[in-house]
Amino acid sequence: MDMSVFDLFKIGIGPSSSHTVGPMVAARRFLLECGSLEQAVGVEAHLYGSLALTGVGHATDKAVILGLMGETPQGIDPDTVEDRLAEAEMDGVLKLLGEKEVPFRYASGLVWHKQSTLPEHPNGMKFVLQLKDGSIIERIYYSVGGGFITAAGESQRSADGCGAQVPFPFCTMNELLALGREHGLSIPHMLRANELARMSEAELDAGLDRIWETMRDCIAHGLVTEGQLPGGLNVKRRAARLWKAAHCDAGNRRNELPHDATHHVTLYAMAVNEENAAGGRVVTAPTNGAAGIIPAVLRYYAEDCRPSDPVRGIRDFLLSSAAIGMLCKMNASISGAEVGCQGEVGVACAMAAAGLVAALGGSNERIENAAEIGIEHHLGMTCDPIGGLVQIPCIERNGMGAIKAITAASLALKGDGTHFVSLDNVIETMRQTGADMQVKYKETSLGGLAVHVVTVNHAAC
Repeated sequence: MDMSVFDLFKIGIGPSSSHTVGPMVAARRFLLECGSLEQAVGVEAHLYGSLALTGVGHATDKAVILGLMGETPQGIDPDTVEDRLAEAEMDGVLKLLGEKEVPFRYASGLVWHKQSTLPEHPNGMKFVLQLKDGSIIERIYYSVGGGFITAAGESQRSADGCGAQVPFPFCTMNELLALGREHGLSIPHMLRANELARMSEAELDAGLDRIWETMRDCIAHGLVTEGQLPGGLNVKRRAARLWKAAHCDAGNRRNELPHDATHHVTLYAMAVNEENAAGGRVVTAPTNGAAGIIPAVLRYYAEDCRPSDPVRGIRDFLLSSAAIGMLCKMNASISGAEVGCQGEVGVACAMAAAGLVAALGGSNERIENAAEIGIEHHLGMTCDPIGGLVQIPCIERNGMGAIKAITAASLALKGDGTHFVSLDNVIETMRQTGADMQVKYKETSLGGLAVHVVTVNHAAC
């Protein structure tokens, strides 16, 4: 397939890949596709469906404005976002792609269509560029999960490119396993060969190392940063406080517990997702809402599994986990608005489990088994963020997903690779389950935990 490991792992900002990263990319792409902006006199962004319902909590509004300014998720400095937005609103002017100034006000330039959904995906948006002669340029885009976007009529599947010109093309796990048996190669070896059809070995390794470095830095920052998360729920960061407590207890062996290692993994994941909730620098893996799972399991591998060659192991981990993410994206979805959180935390758990098995030298069959276990036990998981914020239950859910990934990897490594349900079967089941799931449970904050908690709080008042 014509998808790269760097499509699955994107360096960007929080709090959401589909609601923040994708809209920022789409807004910028719209203006680039419009060509010359010399005749522009105004711009509007119309947000539909899930983007409208939870867009404010997911910073979709901020992302769209930044994208119209020409910013990219990987290039923007998170610490400058609020000041730049405040300045633009105060001046009433937006500089399109950093070049052409047009009048713009938040209240009129962003239009929220909470009762309407565009036909191709729940995360739809329409951009309108107004020209001097009274004409307009209008285009529709969809944010389809993980920071990926498509234009109206642009098939996701054709964009993924099953018949891509790579040495080991695959559209299913069965095909990838067959290629491995035919050529006597491991999954990370085949994924590496596919990447080398696009770039040099030095570029590939540098890119993978940068992904891990960014993930590691995100964990480190989250483990020392305290305070309250933005958004109005008044959620306090916990990872730093619990990490500090764990290290204070480390000097007292009476306080040590057998599960301390897994407790640390939970805190790694929570640290990342607290950074994400605060709009910090994270790696989409494969989404922002599930961004903590793979970094947490990677750090567990690097620090607790005593690898003989950690650099190679980390690269193999990322390549193998990307293969699972590619299959899930192409054959189902990684969008919470489309299939619920099974497509975010469930897929991230499967990716991390597969990556850990690969890094520890497990066979292709064991890699598949670990991924299958990871998704299977997240089937049906809804996406019902309270207040439309990527905080509750998202932060804790990443901690649980990381632990389940390690458990899945352990079960797979202790087996012989044979199992009853295939990964391809589980991915198809996830797709069908998502299709059957009521819309209110798919990143709308109209049902589930989001509504229940709000109802209880109001009743208490």
